[in-house]
Amino acid sequence: MRSYPIERVRNIGIMAHIDAGKTTTTERMLFYTGMTYKLGEVDEGTAVMDWMVQEQERGITITSAATTCAWRDHRINIIDTPGHVDFTAEVERSLRVLDGAIAILCGVGGVEPQSETVWRQADKYRVPRVVFINKMDRIGADPERAVLMLRTRVAAKPLPIQIPLGREDGFRGVIDLIERKVYDWGQDILGTDYTVSEVAEEDREDVERKRQDMLEMLSEHDDALMQKYLDGVEVPAPELKAAVRRATLAQEVVPVLYGASFRNKGVHPLLDAVVDYLPSPADVPPVVGRHPRTLVEESRPASDEAPFAALVFKIANDPFLGNLAYFRVYSGKAKAGQAVFNATKGEEEKLSRLLEMHANKRKETKEVYAGDIVAMGSTKAISTGDTLCVKNHPLVLESIRFPEPVISATIEPKTKADHPKLAATLEKLVREDPTLKVGQDPMTGQTLLRGMGELHLEILMDRMEREFNIRANLGKPQVAYKETIQAQAQGEGRHVRQAGGKGLYGHCVLLLEPLDRGRGFEFLDATRGEAVPREFLGDVENGVREALEAGVVAGYPVTDLRAALVGGSTHDTDAAPVAYKIAASLAFRDGARKARPALLEPLMKLEIVAPDEYLGDIVGDINARRGKIEAMEMRSGSRVITIHAPLAEMFGYATALRTLTQGRGLFSMEFSRYERTPQGVQDEIVARVEGRVPFRADH
Repeated sequence: MRSYPIERVRNIGIMAHIDAGKTTTTERMLFYTGMTYKLGEVDEGTAVMDWMVQEQERGITITSAATTCAWRDHRINIIDTPGHVDFTAEVERSLRVLDGAIAILCGVGGVEPQSETVWRQADKYRVPRVVFINKMDRIGADPERAVLMLRTRVAAKPLPIQIPLGREDGFRGVIDLIERKVYDWGQDILGTDYTVSEVAEEDREDVERKRQDMLEMLSEHDDALMQKYLDGVEVPAPELKAAVRRATLAQEVVPVLYGASFRNKGVHPLLDAVVDYLPSPADVPPVVGRHPRTLVEESRPASDEAPFAALVFKIANDPFLGNLAYFRVYSGKAKAGQAVFNATKGEEEKLSRLLEMHANKRKETKEVYAGDIVAMGSTKAISTGDTLCVKNHPLVLESIRFPEPVISATIEPKTKADHPKLAATLEKLVREDPTLKVGQDPMTGQTLLRGMGELHLEILMDRMEREFNIRANLGKPQVAYKETIQAQAQGEGRHVRQAGGKGLYGHCVLLLEPLDRGRGFEFLDATRGEAVPREFLGDVENGVREALEAGVVAGYPVTDLRAALVGGSTHDTDAAPVAYKIAASLAFRDGARKARPALLEPLMKLEIVAPDEYLGDIVGDINARRGKIEAMEMRSGSRVITIHAPLAEMFGYATALRTLTQGRGLFSMEFSRYERTPQGVQDEIVARVEGRVPFRADH
């Protein structure tokens, strides 16, 4: 039996820029809902949600952790996500399976670069959210500016439903505009004791003015409310809350609340807002997928009576249970021991053990229902993005798309005996982390580890030593360049081999065309099966895809182009799949050489915050690194500079910025896009790859 009706379930994520207070806020939510008996602190390494040793040592969140708590007779499933750009995949997969989110902003920093990134990710999955402006007790806290940044930077429609009661050292609580109540924590250290009182006389005018602003904004999205607002009729608090909920679920507004989680102020109203304004699984539109064979689109409502359908969004390695697969149940129910169908792989799986997760602790459960987020012991066959369903009602849900790695480094074990163990360990880590890729350097044959940044690879090396007892050497990080073409060109490939008996014959002509940046690769048969028999079209496409792995400029993967099969020929007896595959590869390389091939490099977006007196030195250094300044502004007495710069020039920038600013400068960096590498730089990289000049680690 369900412990909570589906209408009283909330699946939410906590998302924000690094150091905005996500984990601290989650820890307070667990404490006030009775899930933990003492407050966990990130700085002391005692946070429940930051359970990995690496998280406790660094004071940052690395992996998304799931937990469950209860508030006002509602069950709240929470996923605390990382803020560091190197672990953006954790945010991506969490938002894919969540119904709502809390976006936390720093009261001083406002909308910071990674805040923008996670906001765009939430927009992509159409996740309703509330905003919690945290750190209102910090010097320089400016909530009005943070609200303005929501409008200008992420095009949101913020709806403040509270007024901060004081700010900086004087921050004591909030005034609720809907109920006209004051929540005052005073000097209580634990935050459990607070008073709820009427608005003081001196604050009433300000409260009424801001309440009218709130009503005016809400009435734009609610006809019933509009009529009452125009007639000057008083709107009761329950009716107003219902209107805020409707507008939030429709993503027409974003309720804004205030607090200081570290000082234990403002978290209780935030929990109320989760219950009052964020959706239950029943409020979300039915999930849509496709039948694996017919590809006909089908939907599943969030009901226990519908056929079972669930999406695996995370694979994790557990030291005691082996692999765990985290999944979200979208419809139906399932029992432990039941056989389910992996529609993505076309294989049957058994739900051997079903586990409710509380960070790294677990509790067994016998049955799961629509809306639940749980884990199970998994086999090697299950991967991130797989759909689990019942065999007689198969469905494949849309998988999760992850960003491509932008950095690579060679890896080798310190002893020969560790070679087999290293391969097995990397296989486990790649299953866990879809943004981690393992390949081979085509020049040296060494194993290459590709990831999202220096910290990403550093954490992986640390985990290999601590969890898997493997000591390995990691080479200097290198940029993950790509290649593309800049013009249309035709290439021809022919593979003919006769060695007695049946021979091999394959012949095709490809037209290569450049695509817009970020489009990837497209293949089409422009001859409609007339030039090459239809049964070999798949082999032609596979031959081109394999050829894409090593480009013609410097051996890097090729992207952003379309390959159209425009001609070819066949042979009555010798036509063979392998021959067409080889011919396609040859045709691609022939065409790519004629199509003005070019090198692409990853461009990073940086936000640098430093005292104004160092501006000249910072700008001079950025120009030397081929960076372009996009914007400058003053924020709380410091200069904030937004730039775009090639990743190849940004290795070791943390040390350089500290030196330039005497340790007073900070920066955050995230991947922006791939751009054409200047010809001079391209020539230098090609010369290094070909061994004509010494190879530098930063390229």
